[in-house]
Amino acid sequence: MWFPRLASDRVLRLRPLDGPFAITLKSNNTERIYCLNETAERLGLTRGTSFADARAFCPDLISQPARPDLDARFLATLRRWATHYCPWVGRDGTDGLVLDVTGSTHLWGGEAEMLADIQSRARRAGLTLRLGCAATRGAAWAFAHFGTGTEALTDLPVAALRLEEATVTALQRLGLRSIGDLTGAARAPLARRFGPDLLLRLDQAMGHIPEPVMPEVEPPRFATRMSLPEPIGLKEDVMGLTARLLTPLCDKLNRHEMGARHLTLTLRRVDQGSQQVDLRLAAPMRDPHRILPLFERGVGEVDAGFGIDQIRLEAIQVEPLPVQQIGNVQTSPDQLNDLITRIGTRIGLENIQRFLPADSHIPERSFTIAPAAFSMPDSAWFCLRPRPLRLFPPEPIAAQGSEPPARFRWRSMSLTTGRAIGPERIAAEWWLSDDAWRSGVRDYWRIETREGRRLWLYHTPQNPGWFVQGEFA
Repeated sequence: MWFPRLASDRVLRLRPLDGPFAITLKSNNTERIYCLNETAERLGLTRGTSFADARAFCPDLISQPARPDLDARFLATLRRWATHYCPWVGRDGTDGLVLDVTGSTHLWGGEAEMLADIQSRARRAGLTLRLGCAATRGAAWAFAHFGTGTEALTDLPVAALRLEEATVTALQRLGLRSIGDLTGAARAPLARRFGPDLLLRLDQAMGHIPEPVMPEVEPPRFATRMSLPEPIGLKEDVMGLTARLLTPLCDKLNRHEMGARHLTLTLRRVDQGSQQVDLRLAAPMRDPHRILPLFERGVGEVDAGFGIDQIRLEAIQVEPLPVQQIGNVQTSPDQLNDLITRIGTRIGLENIQRFLPADSHIPERSFTIAPAAFSMPDSAWFCLRPRPLRLFPPEPIAAQGSEPPARFRWRSMSLTTGRAIGPERIAAEWWLSDDAWRSGVRDYWRIETREGRRLWLYHTPQNPGWFVQGEFA
């Protein structure tokens, strides 16, 4: 299967257009045509043409930037659709599929009937498709890209052997224009001049060297569902069915050594409406007894309407969760993860944060804040000098001189210095630009006041001033 207009067909299936349309891709600082529809081709536009020249030649041309990632996803969808005809389906480049239909054609009445059905379905889906069927993979590729349905393999040009453009040009200059001309030529001179790839492609197309089809392995899908003979509406009934769906889902996760991070419970009502209950977990989990209570709050807010007749549970996001050795250690992070999950369902997992160490001697850069559900605690906190428990933006105080003031006023409080420890000089990181450190170096002091406050003050010698930046416990 070759989809010569895969990118443009993907866009036009959603928003049909009668006029010329092209997909552009930037290459070497120049926007060039990457793919175009049939109307644009009839007007004389070709792939590789610069977009500026194309617009000058065709002012009515409508364009859209290329999205290779969406094209690859669309091709993956077509690959799953192609398994309707045979189980052995693989990708062929970025715009084609290869099928091994051995033993499957009789299910459709023969090769011709199967090809007609594929072409008919593709046409109804708005896809441009060219098919090639042969005894070898190379010959099928040649017929799909260069065949018209009447000629033999030896009548096709040498470009049908999946050769590089330079090799094709060199063969044509030697007078070897078709595959038949190539099969009649001496092999040794061809191998010396063009290398082994030329003869390898020729032998693969002729069937002398096998070229198997390698199907892609379908990723496991972690989802279960249940249709009900009678609608339900009570919270207890929904939780009971959720428990029944969790057991096989967690068993499948266990077999693949995976854990769920995001679960979605979809409840379909008899009026064809549906409601979803999302559960985002603080850590990968596959224990149904721990997961089930976490659904209670979301299920309690569901409006069952006239009743629920279908329930579906799917693990949208999963992460590896290998089996661990069970020992005598009683401490486990599971209770903390469950607590984070319960709180996260109310305020959001991103709002539950933890501090992590950072490699910097600047006080305000010596830590980072990360969501607790998506980070691991780090015990590598290392500091040569004591640091305050609370750190806040510098707050100026009225004081003079380089020694700590005997009395000062901070946050409407009059404080008296009882003990001063310091100074500890900290210089700015010269390789980083920070407006807060433009005043130069800082001399930090630990101040114990007679009123009980233990503050962290610093003095800026180059631009005299005193500031409070932290408070010890």
